[in-house]
Amino acid sequence: MTSYCGPPPLPDQAMLVWNLDPVLLAGLAICALFALRLPKVGPAMAAVAVLAVTFVSPLCAISVALFTARAVHHILIVTIAAPLFALAFPSRTVTMIGPAFVAATGLLWAWHLPSLYDAALTDARIYWLMQVSLLGSAIWFWRCLFAAPLVSATMGTIAGMAQMGMLGALLTFAPASLYVAHAGTTLAWGLPQLLDQQLAGLVMWVPGVIPYAIALAWIARCGWMRASVTA
Repeated sequence: MTSYCGPPPLPDQAMLVWNLDPVLLAGLAICALFALRLPKVGPAMAAVAVLAVTFVSPLCAISVALFTARAVHHILIVTIAAPLFALAFPSRTVTMIGPAFVAATGLLWAWHLPSLYDAALTDARIYWLMQVSLLGSAIWFWRCLFAAPLVSATMGTIAGMAQMGMLGALLTFAPASLYVAHAGTTLAWGLPQLLDQQLAGLVMWVPGVIPYAIALAWIARCGWMRASVTA
């Protein structure tokens, strides 16, 4: 079977390859209509827009060719779309953040194991299992984080930042190419496979932690405002 996003495109054709899967477009349209009915329509619509960029734009096809694009793909899902959905659907109860962190981290790391990653890029069913599990577990994590007390939220954000940075560092410093799915797909882009893998690691290591840093600053600001009110 071939990748859901199609074959790896050549650089001069990549920006012309849009994913117009009618089932996907219908799903996004339903999500957008539902978002318009929510009290917090802004974050919900922004999350749907991020998913559209992730799965409809040429990024979908380019991520078949370049692991670097796949890293961007995963960052958009886990650290952009997921927290936006969490803001649109906030948790009304305070729950333990630990189980959500373990699930989200475990799934993110598991899907970067070579065997599972290669399977996802060659089988559309496994591909969607990867996407849904990453998005669902990340939404769970961010909802718990936003509802947690100050100390727990701070520790959870730091832990999320650390695990993303560690995964990026491991990919950056891996001595050999790990993924058969990208063997030969990067050369047309002027990148040896190992260099593409290293760039992907850097994307996860540096830009990938920025949303966590923003969340940490927001949590600190909220804590300071609460302290100011009660002082």
